[in-house]
Amino acid sequence: MLLLRHSPLTANDLRQCLRIATGGTIGFTLCKIFGWSNGVFFTVTPMLLLGLVPVMSGHAMRQLLASSVMAGIEVGLLGGFFGSHPGLMTPIVFLLFLYRFAAMSRGSLFLFGANGVLSLSIMLHFSSYPNTDLNDLVFSNFWATVLSVVIAYLMMALWPDVEPRVPYKPGPKAPHRMRHEALLGASIATASFLIFQIFDLRDSMSAQATTLLLLFPMHWDGALDYARKRAIGTLLGVSFGVLVQFFLYDWSGLLLLIVPLLWIGLMLFSQAHVREANGSGVGFGALTTLGILFGQYLTPGNDLIFSALYRVSSIFIAIVATLFMCYLIHKILNRFESTRFGY
Repeated sequence: MLLLRHSPLTANDLRQCLRIATGGTIGFTLCKIFGWSNGVFFTVTPMLLLGLVPVMSGHAMRQLLASSVMAGIEVGLLGGFFGSHPGLMTPIVFLLFLYRFAAMSRGSLFLFGANGVLSLSIMLHFSSYPNTDLNDLVFSNFWATVLSVVIAYLMMALWPDVEPRVPYKPGPKAPHRMRHEALLGASIATASFLIFQIFDLRDSMSAQATTLLLLFPMHWDGALDYARKRAIGTLLGVSFGVLVQFFLYDWSGLLLLIVPLLWIGLMLFSQAHVREANGSGVGFGALTTLGILFGQYLTPGNDLIFSALYRVSSIFIAIVATLFMCYLIHKILNRFESTRFGY
């Protein structure tokens, strides 16, 4: 935890931690009670929203809902026509990622692009398998987004900020830097999609998400810094998941015991996330890892320990591979004045 700043939590910080932990736990609990499929959407999306958006607003709600609708329409069309032909999908997928990373680069539509990139990549990958119910996949993502918005507003009503926050205003960027960021992100996201398709990596959602989360800083130096933090966050999230499995042992299928332990883990990691004051850090990596482990892999009869250890190895491989591609594309783009990053 040496990477975290050691300033005490303010009243606003503590309330945001409560919102993140409780919101993620509510999404997980409802998913398990009603037996909804694709539980990772219902667990991670509330944490993503409450972690990246300290104060819920109409602008954030519209971005999130629009990104889910757009991803659903695009996946439905592409999955229906080209689901078993990733080669034909590649140029279209690149363009879909490109406009999302362009939106992220502008700053004011960062949430639209970020949520869209994650949703599109995961849904496109799983929609290519013949046994995937495409309608169930798309609507699970959409209803998870709607539920996350409802949860976020509920959490804001339950634990509102005690003092006004300074609104974040993204600074201006030169056009050549925005082109660099959009092309860098779209190229690596497309390469990630192809690699997961070619090697049939249907059980590596954590690694797939990692290849995209590394791109959120939008440049090479930021990706390199986040890679280190993501690795530490993954170890923390996996370690907590394994400890929970050991503690519960044969009772790991009892929701009444799982829910409070999940809340404790999310509360601990949300404090790390808020202390970092960084959207992509150790705390956020631990939160998303824990959310994926519990939401997708914690089911009766499933060995969470094996899943956790597999997650660690696949994520570390994904980090190394993504950093290599990021450095290579960064260098290529910097050779041209129209796509040079600059500072």
